[in-house]
Amino acid sequence: MADTIGAVAKKFNLNPSTLRYYDAEGLIPAIKKNEQGNRIFDEEAVSTLFTIECLKKSGMSIKEIKTFMSWCQIGDDSLNQRLAMFKERRACLEAQISELTATLDYIDYKISYYTQAVEDETEARVKGTFRFKQEA
Repeated sequence: MADTIGAVAKKFNLNPSTLRYYDAEGLIPAIKKNEQGNRIFDEEAVSTLFTIECLKKSGMSIKEIKTFMSWCQIGDDSLNQRLAMFKERRACLEAQISELTATLDYIDYKISYYTQAVEDETEARVKGTFRFKQEA
């Protein structure tokens, strides 16, 4: 199975220019071109693109992703580096999730607060009874 740049861009909700940039930066080494010079995304190239987008969403910069892709090209000699990188990404994401969970808890508290205030048509009662337990 092979897809055109337009089909892959649509699948990943990206601009074709973004995919051209990734190719120019050497992020998708598996990408091939047809006789007309158009990029053809086979299963390996699509899988690589999925990894790139995942790493971007995790907060990695293009420079860091480029380093990771170069490790992939090295092969087995870079397995420890790649494992360490993914463990670090996981730790960063866990910290972000913890922060977001605390933020969500506060938003839920405010929803309860204002729901009650709207029902009472005043904040007078909720100001004295609603308290958010902040963890420092």
